Amino acid sequence: MSKNLRSLLGSFALLAVTFAHAQVSIIPRPQQLESQQGHFVLDRHTRIHAPKDTRSQEIAAFLRASIAEQSGITLSDKQPPTSTSIELELDPGIQGDEAYRLTVTPAYVKLAASSDKGLFWGVQTLRQLLPPAPDKTTADKADDAHVNIPAVRIVDAPAFAYRGHMLDVGRHFYPVPFIKQQIDLLSYYKLNTFRWHLTEDQGWRIEIKQYPKLTDVGAWRTEADSSRYGGFYTQEQIRDVVEYARLRGVMVIPEIEMPGHASAALAAYPELSCTKQPIKIPSEGGVFKDVLCVGNEYTFTFLQNVLDEVTALFPAPYVHIGGDEAPKDRWKDCPPCQQLMRREGLRDEEGLQSYFVKRIQRYLASKGKTMIGWDEILEGGADQSAVIEVWRGEAEGRKALANGNRIINAGPFYLDSPLLQLKLEDVYRTDPLADPAYAAHRELVWGAEAPLWSERADPLNAEAKLYPRLQAFAEMLWSAGKRDDAAYADFRRRLQAHYHQLDAWQIAYGPEDRNLVEYEASLNPQRDGWRLHARRGFDDLQNHYTINGDTPDQTSLAFTDELNIRTPGVLKIAPFRHDRPYEHAHSFTLVQNLALGKPIRFATPPHPRYSKNSATALVDGVLGSDDFKDGTWLGWQGANLDATIDLQQAHIIHSISIGFLQQESSWIRPPKRVTFETSDDGRHWQRQYTSDVALIPSDSTSPIRGVEYTAEHPLTARFIRVIADRYGKFNNNESWTFADEILVH
Repeated sequence: MSKNLRSLLGSFALLAVTFAHAQVSIIPRPQQLESQQGHFVLDRHTRIHAPKDTRSQEIAAFLRASIAEQSGITLSDKQPPTSTSIELELDPGIQGDEAYRLTVTPAYVKLAASSDKGLFWGVQTLRQLLPPAPDKTTADKADDAHVNIPAVRIVDAPAFAYRGHMLDVGRHFYPVPFIKQQIDLLSYYKLNTFRWHLTEDQGWRIEIKQYPKLTDVGAWRTEADSSRYGGFYTQEQIRDVVEYARLRGVMVIPEIEMPGHASAALAAYPELSCTKQPIKIPSEGGVFKDVLCVGNEYTFTFLQNVLDEVTALFPAPYVHIGGDEAPKDRWKDCPPCQQLMRREGLRDEEGLQSYFVKRIQRYLASKGKTMIGWDEILEGGADQSAVIEVWRGEAEGRKALANGNRIINAGPFYLDSPLLQLKLEDVYRTDPLADPAYAAHRELVWGAEAPLWSERADPLNAEAKLYPRLQAFAEMLWSAGKRDDAAYADFRRRLQAHYHQLDAWQIAYGPEDRNLVEYEASLNPQRDGWRLHARRGFDDLQNHYTINGDTPDQTSLAFTDELNIRTPGVLKIAPFRHDRPYEHAHSFTLVQNLALGKPIRFATPPHPRYSKNSATALVDGVLGSDDFKDGTWLGWQGANLDATIDLQQAHIIHSISIGFLQQESSWIRPPKRVTFETSDDGRHWQRQYTSDVALIPSDSTSPIRGVEYTAEHPLTARFIRVIADRYGKFNNNESWTFADEILVH
């Protein structure tokens, strides 16, 4: 390449960067934005002027620190009269406490709002007009360092008052630095509420000084590999996070689950349950029968004492009590609960739920707090002042609106949903007021929330589930209006500039419309080994792997789309991007056996939803994980598994085995009975083994049940038949049977 051509290309690259910085790429999109001529030059001589009240001075300090972080320019708090300035002012004439008006000219920057809330959101918009990272070529020269802020005029206000994100820290624990980083991002995108889901069946995460066993016992559980897992936040850490969020304009609302999803509390204090028997803290998800005992007066003493400490830590005027998925089985069998039901004149156990909720609501009101709960708290009636969070669909929202309750819409925005199931565009185009009843009661539709449930999310992979969908969610709530193709295209254009900032902040964001990565292991065409396919959501994603069962790191062998493996063993693959892992290692156990790749037929075909390779899935030598959606399991509902394998010639057989899954929350149970038969001709069968299959205890850490037959004396056969009699119905639902590999040795 010639020197002149190289210079020309370099000039084009510089122009491209300069042009990109000059573009206005604000998320969420302001209600009104007019681009003007020129730009404001921000350098170390620029001064920030703000009202003298405490909050305005905090906002000015936040802006000063943000400029230093993003541009490398340190502004002095001294104010010589000759300097250029950024003016912050409170103007009572601006309508709306979160509204603001931002004007950038070559001579000055002026930001006005009627309250500190609007003032802060205007600062966040101003930050987005700065370059995404310091310009190293100028930042090192302190006297010359400067950045250009494009001249604009913005008039802005949010469409919805409640713009929230919920993080479930009960099922997986997230350390304080992670929480703070997410609060930074919520604030940057003008989401004003962080809801902290602090208690769950799988873990109690908040220190309560009056009840130390809640964290000594309730914060820890035993995992499938027998390791101890957990953690909790001290009250000092809680205060620190709440203050950190306050400075960034984010309200923190605690959620203390009751009366259900309370296994961790009951494990710590069994006297709170109806049975008063010790239980283990579950490691798996689901809905569990043991709940707080409504017929035990001590339950309310306990909860009031807990809420006393919780409300002292959180200045927000709201407390979320959960109230969802509370089975009534224990209450039905509890004499004190039944006595309470009769004394209060309640028709059924749903009435007990209402009694419980209303009693807690009255107590919270006495503490100056408004109760929020999932839409189940409407069952049996709920006070009109309660805020209803809707997750089960618009019909539940309509009930709440008819009752006069404010609602928060959460159901369409579960960010633990796979990316292919809830794409970026789906989030962007979802209108919280699409239902006519919602639009007719606009004043009661408070806003929406995007929850991240943590059954399969933790600090390693959560950000790939959150971003960029949370940016689309933020814009949808702030910038009401048309969400047509042109609007979405404009949002995606602006989003591209934000990826540079996310990279600078080391946020492991996910793809927009594809899963991060999908792995599929199968026999290779020669049937002398296995082929692993990886469908990648990013072109620059690398799959690092090991074949000895060790967890891969960035130094392990890598491939992009396809890998051939000839040796059986434990294959582990993990996706890396920018030299950091984006997801936990996915494991495939590859097993050589006599049935490998042999023809198999079923009396009743399996459900087509769960495996693309039903003709080979049980004889491909790939053992399934504990995820029934991983493509290695076959599922039957309402039918028995009846499979016949043709080994294609007679073999000496020592053992036959098969695996089954139990996952109660997904209606999956192992079969009642399993039978192994053999044949020489495929017509005349000899039963070799029949065994009943017991259910795994609900608190077990191992959901896979293996059924194995070992011959007392080696036998010879060509055909193998496996019959699994389905479990049938439980809890009024037809169960699923999920089967894993059939192994013949």
